[in-house]
Amino acid sequence: MKHNLKITAILLTMFVITQLIGLYVVNHYSTTKIVHGQIVDVDAPNLPFGLETPEKADIKCELNSWSDFFKCTEYLYSIIFAFILAITLLFFLTKFRAEIFLKLWFFLVVIIALGISFNAVLSPIKYASIISLIIALPLAFIKIYRKEFLVHNLTELIVYPGIAAVFVPILNIYTIIALLILISVYDMWAVWHSGIMQKMAKYQIDKLNIFAGFFVPYADEKTKKKIKLLKEKMKLKKISKEKANAKKFKVNVAILGGGDVIFPIIASGVMLKTLGLIPALLVMLGATLGVSYLFFFAEKKKFYPAMPYITAGIFLGMLAGKLLF
Repeated sequence: MKHNLKITAILLTMFVITQLIGLYVVNHYSTTKIVHGQIVDVDAPNLPFGLETPEKADIKCELNSWSDFFKCTEYLYSIIFAFILAITLLFFLTKFRAEIFLKLWFFLVVIIALGISFNAVLSPIKYASIISLIIALPLAFIKIYRKEFLVHNLTELIVYPGIAAVFVPILNIYTIIALLILISVYDMWAVWHSGIMQKMAKYQIDKLNIFAGFFVPYADEKTKKKIKLLKEKMKLKKISKEKANAKKFKVNVAILGGGDVIFPIIASGVMLKTLGLIPALLVMLGATLGVSYLFFFAEKKKFYPAMPYITAGIFLGMLAGKLLF
């Protein structure tokens, strides 16, 4: 087991909550709904802050030939290009230690993503987008420029649903399947072969003091005993408060990357607009089982690519949804 049961439960709970919030936000902006088993177009609110609502993917597309595949996955190549561009830019900014630009990048993305999610909840209120922005700004500032553990994780619950709402409209089942396979292959290469994922995560935590994903520090039993003993010494005045505060203890960190959270939201969002709520929940369940398997069977102090396990769970959920509905 990679982490103790309590920490594993916290990570899984945050993962599930984010998925549920994601379904709500994606559904709010979706112009395609399932009504009595049929796909129908409906009026839905546009994305806030002047963001252009993307064109819809053809979710009724059928594969009868290779030419149909390219037609049905027309937006896949744009997403891959954008992904490569973002990773390349992030790599070079990391290489040249451009911490100011990286933090500003994260700051702007967090503001927009939080605003999209908040706007989905506040939409009945007048000036909802402005209010959403006002709420998002201080939270984004604390998250990026003030190392605050609670704010970081709470905002993570809301950031990824906002990002997913931008991508779900341009994807269909064929595109998301292809995208998940490609991302899983990349994840395996980045973790097991190049080690780029570990390097990027370490750089974010050590140099930027931020991390794109859930971040839960905790002490093991040995460290807890040392802390308890130190508190007893302070109580008996065997050691001063200044000396006690100067003591350093080893802290473990449980993390789950942002990509491992957002892709299941996107996949369940695509299923939501294609087959309905229950198939979307089955995809969410499959992704949760994939993450759970990784947490329970992974070894301590070893790095694993999460996406292959999550993708396997998503595909099982998709298969169940397709067969049952």
